[in-house]
Amino acid sequence: MSKGAQPSRAATESTDPGPVVPAQRRAVTRGLGPVVAVVALGGAIGACARYGASLLWTTRPGSFPWTTLLVNGVGCAVIGVFMVVITDVWAAHRLVRPFFGTGVLGGFTTFSTYAVDIQKFVVAGQPRTGLAYLALTLLVALTAVWSAVWLTRRALVWRHR
Repeated sequence: MSKGAQPSRAATESTDPGPVVPAQRRAVTRGLGPVVAVVALGGAIGACARYGASLLWTTRPGSFPWTTLLVNGVGCAVIGVFMVVITDVWAAHRLVRPFFGTGVLGGFTTFSTYAVDIQKFVVAGQPRTGLAYLALTLLVALTAVWSAVWLTRRALVWRHR
């Protein structure tokens, strides 16, 4: 290359984007901050509601976990109604779904406790009860969400007549 000549554009451009610089990282995460905040707030609210349910409907240790089954069924029904409302009826703010769907209902439902309860049944020598609880929870959850979606859509059709 002669003195004073500029290198070609192809010679100066790289196909490797290189490391993400802090300014780029901030730009990406700036939009996620509010989402993380509303999920955390909603999760705290949902977990408190679940704890309240466990205080209202106590289950003795070693007995069938009816409260957990009820909480998961109610949570699934509410998510069914919620999803119909925010997809078919209401143009919700972008933070409503993460706040309520992921946060509140994610904190309220307790599928981790469900898994631990199944493990406790197996360890206690009651694998059939654990298997029945596994199947019953799945059936209740799917039936609750499907029924809630169906009923909500029927109510909306009836309302518009």
